[in-house]
Amino acid sequence: MSMYQVGRPAIREAMQNLQRMGLVKIRHGERPRIAAPTIQSLADQMSISMQHLLTHSASSMGYLKEARATLEAEITRIAAMRRTKSDVAELRRILKLQKAARTNPAMFLELDGTLHQSIAKISGNPIFEAMSHAMFNWLRAFHLDLVRSPGLEALTLQEHGDIVDAIDKGDGDAAVTAMKEHLIRANELYHQSNLPAVSPEFSDDDA
Repeated sequence: MSMYQVGRPAIREAMQNLQRMGLVKIRHGERPRIAAPTIQSLADQMSISMQHLLTHSASSMGYLKEARATLEAEITRIAAMRRTKSDVAELRRILKLQKAARTNPAMFLELDGTLHQSIAKISGNPIFEAMSHAMFNWLRAFHLDLVRSPGLEALTLQEHGDIVDAIDKGDGDAAVTAMKEHLIRANELYHQSNLPAVSPEFSDDDA
């Protein structure tokens, strides 16, 4: 306050802004502390700006979906190279839970994100993991409750199963193909619905 010749409210507001930026941690009754930087916190800081961009730029949505498909395909290739038996067992556990959640759209969608993020985690690269998580959430913010179409859940589960099978076999090329076909198919089905440009990867019937 003395250095900048401002009142306490100005300092409090500045500290709160720094906390929202992920640069400091504030706890009641303690001095603010510098926050340890993480890749995830950096991705989280981009969320508000990214959602604002996607809201006002239809082309940006297409660019994001293209970037996600490219990134996730390569993540899946690396996961196929680095997977362990326990990694594959976890992916199959998630698939089993998603199959059981076919009639629960919210849970089905949540488990979709869990599966994709688990694949990114297998890569062993925290940047891939953070970006996969961030892009899924950015697109999820534009989820619309689409009209249910019988069979889409089963198709999604089949595609997820193909991805996991390829990872299990350590077949990077097959894993890439399965992931690309999954994401491209989802986008094409969505465009056929004539709804605004939001990825079908986040519809009630298809995550």
